[in-house]
Parts: sequence; structure tokens; C-alpha cells
Amino acid sequence: MNSMNFSEPAEPRPHRGAPSPAWDDPRLVAACLNGDADAWAALISKYQRMIYSVPLRYGAQPHDAADIFQQVCVELFSRLADVRKVESLRSWLLTVASHQSLRWKQLRLRNDQPIDTSEDDHAPIEIPDAAPLASEQMVQIEREQAVRESVDRLSNRCAKIISMLFYSDEPLPYAEVASRLGLATGSIGFIRGRCIERLRKLLAEAGFA
Repeated sequence: MNSMNFSEPAEPRPHRGAPSPAWDDPRLVAACLNGDADAWAALISKYQRMIYSVPLRYGAQPHDAADIFQQVCVELFSRLADVRKVESLRSWLLTVASHQSLRWKQLRLRNDQPIDTSEDDHAPIEIPDAAPLASEQMVQIEREQAVRESVDRLSNRCAKIISMLFYSDEPLPYAEVASRLGLATGSIGFIRGRCIERLRKLLAEAGFA
């Protein structure tokens, strides 16, 4: 029978060893600038879902979103040393991704604009302009990223519980979660509450109360 273990470490997982997406940005950036290839991989992994989500919000298809993602990564690689406030790297990347996506949207509108040959050849052709995402959408994207980062800072058990209960296409029943984690079914609700409270505190620390 599974033991009833309700204890849950209050502190996040230790960030020792190889670079990890759970590292904070100053530490990751310092390692990147020192030429640590694992740190670059961790930094890209940390922000890949956020970056990729921006062109999708602009209506890009997956292959176009992938191209924009690569462009943002290239800009990150070439300009990382010039980022003045490393603590604001998330916002900087969001801005770069938005600019690249808006440029893609404008080019697509121009390329898709039909030419009306019945009009005067010298008449200007009006091209519809692409609008940037609303500030509310940008805040939502950044909040989603903050949630992902906060989940990465949870203990392994909390991260797994949050993933299975909230990130699965169909949330798993408590009995299945308990079976996968080797816990008693009756303990899942209590541990879930502790994990959510820890997540709320981390989000509040990140400015997303």
C-alpha cells in the first residue's frame, strides 16, 4: 500500500550541474557569453514555446512560425551581449518576436494583394497594413511564459502533478496520478493544493499575482 506522504519541499529544485531552463536568466546569459553550448540550448529551450507562440497569434502557419522562431534565435545569438537589462530578457525576446512576426505579416499582405488591372496603371495600390498584437495579448503571452518558468522551479513531484492535472489534453484522474507517482490516491488533493499555492507564490514573485 502506498504511504501517505504529504510533505512537499518549500524551496524549488536545486539548480546545480549542467545548465537548465530552470536557471534564472542572468546565470544562463553569463554561461552563454562564456561559450557554454549547453547554456545556449537551455536558454532556447526555456523560451522556445513563447517565441513560437507569437507568430501563431499573427496567423502564421507552422512552417512560417518555425522560420520566424529561427530569425529570433539568430537575433538573440548576435545581440545577447548588448542586452542591457538581462532581467528583462523575456520582454526583449517577446518584442523581437513581435517585430519579426509583424514584418512577416506585412510582407504576406503585400504579396497576397491582388492587382486590379481595370484601374489606372499609375494609380497607387493601397496595401492593407498589419496591426501589432494588442497589449492584452502580449501580457497574456508573457504570463503564460511566467507560468512555465514557475512550474520549472517547482519540485519534481509538484511539476509532474501540475503537468498531469493541468497540461494534459485530458486531465488524469487522481487514481492515475497517484499510480504514476507511487502515492496514495487520497494524498493527491492535498499535495495538489500545496503545489498550486507554491506556484502562486512564484508567480507573485515574478510580478504576476
